[in-house]
Amino acid sequence: MPTLLDGKKVASDIKQEISTRVDELKSQGRRAPNLAIIIVGDDGASHTYVNGKIAACKSVGFDFTLMHFASTISEEKLMKHVENLNSDDDIDGFIVQLPLPEHISVERVTESIKPEKDVDGFTNQNFGSIVSKNQLIMPATPFGVMELLRRYDVETEGKHCVIVGASRLVGAPLGMMMTEEGRATVTLCHKYTQDLASHTKNADILIVAVGKPGLISEEMVKEGAVVVDVGTTRVVDNSRKSGFRLSGDVDFATVSEKASFITPVPGGVGPMTIASLLLNTLKAYEDQHS
Repeated sequence: MPTLLDGKKVASDIKQEISTRVDELKSQGRRAPNLAIIIVGDDGASHTYVNGKIAACKSVGFDFTLMHFASTISEEKLMKHVENLNSDDDIDGFIVQLPLPEHISVERVTESIKPEKDVDGFTNQNFGSIVSKNQLIMPATPFGVMELLRRYDVETEGKHCVIVGASRLVGAPLGMMMTEEGRATVTLCHKYTQDLASHTKNADILIVAVGKPGLISEEMVKEGAVVVDVGTTRVVDNSRKSGFRLSGDVDFATVSEKASFITPVPGGVGPMTIASLLLNTLKAYEDQHS
């Protein structure tokens, strides 16, 4: 059986470390870090994610500020709120929960966030710093994947890492991080890649972030590979009270027979993303108040 890369356990350890640091800050007479969250509209999944982030803030002793706007808010009004958070010294970091309504430009809103308060790590300045010697705030999910591998002592140097999915949020930054920090040889696959299996079968470390349940089957993975499943998709399941279950991009039942390490879904990368968001908020706080 493979070793389970238990993101839930590691995230819990990280939260305990952050909580200890917050207690230290308070004992020095300093305030707790404050994370602001902007959510627009009433997308069910977005509210679930935001509730998870609020619960995480509470668990480590962070302050939080929730700003909920109707889906009809204009882009200009939303931008004004972003500007206010940029200039508010009591807010250390903030996120704008995606997706946004179609009439609002995600790129324009994201780029208007001050990089030092961009705890999602989405701005061009933070994104570009991945390949610099002075890394700023790292994108939360890729940061979480790297931290998970590090805490399980998964060797990355000199390994062949294949990443399936080249999105700006996960695959692209993770490819750079695996090259820069992991010192791995990276193959980045995407929807235009031909004969995907010919690449995945050669991976020492296979990371999949597409959002297609069961995309990676047993025959696409080599014996002993490290498999990280970032994909999380809601699949209809009437046997569940919620009416759905979460499914990853990897066929866990069969692939786990061949892998040396593997992440579960849920309980793998998901909790690490929120833990990374908390680490980024703490970093933003300490960088701005050092």
